[in-house]
Amino acid sequence: MVSSQKPERNFRITNNNAIDMHVGKRLRLRRTLLGMSQEQLGAELNITFQQVQKYERAANRISASRLWDMGQILDVPISYFFDDMSETTMQASPRRVARGLDTIELDKDPSGVKDPMVRRETLELVRAYYNIESASARKRVADMVKTIATTLTEE
Repeated sequence: MVSSQKPERNFRITNNNAIDMHVGKRLRLRRTLLGMSQEQLGAELNITFQQVQKYERAANRISASRLWDMGQILDVPISYFFDDMSETTMQASPRRVARGLDTIELDKDPSGVKDPMVRRETLELVRAYYNIESASARKRVADMVKTIATTLTEE
């Protein structure tokens, strides 16, 4: 006798999945590093800036064709959106989650610290750094920041 009972759906696989969140963070990172606003990206994609926000927060998933368009606009290959993915995030694929293979905290890395690469101040600092045209001046700025950081962590 075959059971007519449907398996229970695991809604976690589509709501703020770690992989979708990673892709959204990479989208925001690239857009911000280029100095492009959500409004500008939305206009290029013929969507609202609110939709771009939803993509970046992983509230909405990005389709393959939309991801392709984003890569073209942001001048990166599609693989860029999956670069630097942690093992924990990879293990959070919808297939694995649906089978109950992994449970993870989606908004934190394994050490419990939120990723500093998605913070606005980090993105603004990196963009300002790359706006320095002189390579030697950029190197001096980087050396200065490293020295300050080392000095402050030694105290």
